[in-house]
Amino acid sequence: MGVPVKFVGVGEGMDDLMPFEPKSFSEALLS
Repeated sequence: MGVPVKFVGVGEGMDDLMPFEPKSFSEALLS
């Protein structure tokens, strides 16, 4: 799609959006 990811949702509300950080996201997936 060519659209960069800017935020990732960590919950269900608008307050649960966090800036997307590729390194920390991939480390959390693999831990």
